[in-house]
Amino acid sequence: MTRSFVRQLIAASLITSAFLASPLSAQPNIIRVNGAADGNASYVMEILNLALSKTDTRYELKVDNTPVTQARNMDDVASGRMDLLWAATNIEMEEMLLPIRIPLYRGLLGHRIFIIKPESQARFDQVKTFDDLKKFTFGQGTTWADSGILESNGLKVIRTNKYPSLFYMLDGDRFDAFPRGVQEPWAELETNKNLPLTVEKRIMLVYRMPLYFFTKHGNTKLAADLELGLNRAIADGSFNEVFFRHPIVRSAIEQANLHDRIAFMIDNPTLPKETPLDRAELWFDINTLKKPAPTPADEVVAEPDLTE
Repeated sequence: MTRSFVRQLIAASLITSAFLASPLSAQPNIIRVNGAADGNASYVMEILNLALSKTDTRYELKVDNTPVTQARNMDDVASGRMDLLWAATNIEMEEMLLPIRIPLYRGLLGHRIFIIKPESQARFDQVKTFDDLKKFTFGQGTTWADSGILESNGLKVIRTNKYPSLFYMLDGDRFDAFPRGVQEPWAELETNKNLPLTVEKRIMLVYRMPLYFFTKHGNTKLAADLELGLNRAIADGSFNEVFFRHPIVRSAIEQANLHDRIAFMIDNPTLPKETPLDRAELWFDINTLKKPAPTPADEVVAEPDLTE
């Protein structure tokens, strides 16, 4: 075997190795997600990108912004037409889909204030007890976990499949109030500024209501990677940084007057027993707004001064 031939073999081997190690052999895993499901998309997508940046697997998002109902979104993920969605959890949701049990809003979603018609404020000003609140009717999505929670606590709920319809139904006096997570109403009112709606000033419902990512059962690789990425973001403080910096959360804390509201604590009988209630670092507490939640490493993550 001549030296020239040996050199040719070595060169061919190097070319083959380089080809096998090239990006063509390491294509990213695609995550198909609907980005138009509700008003939480801008925040949740930022948290999703943060989590993916901290995984050991390369992922690429393919976002579809076609409006869909939550029921359709759930069916698409369960069937594998889409890979991921976010929703408030309940037993039924966790039977249908695989949850990643990290509350994306740190439980803030369970602090509910109402979108109402301005002329209804006088009626809500008369509310002193929870029994007083039972005189009102509340609009919710058909498949939303909140619908069952409100009903189980004795409140009358009017349901519809289409989220955008709720604003028009409220304007049309189909119900008295549309309960929303404290981070949601202002952006939604801006989106629906053609309707004469406002935020109720005095009342808040409080219950445990984690918003999770969900994928289909069997998609354990994606679920494990997201859980890993979210936990790493919590541990290094970047999750809290996004949470308190994002305009949706910041405006809620600044505008909702959480401390001055009458808070009615109600039960959530739909909460699965696997909910990580024992992990204090996962949950938001309005009584410690100026104090950071402890991280698993017992490190303190500074929270912003919201009085600026």
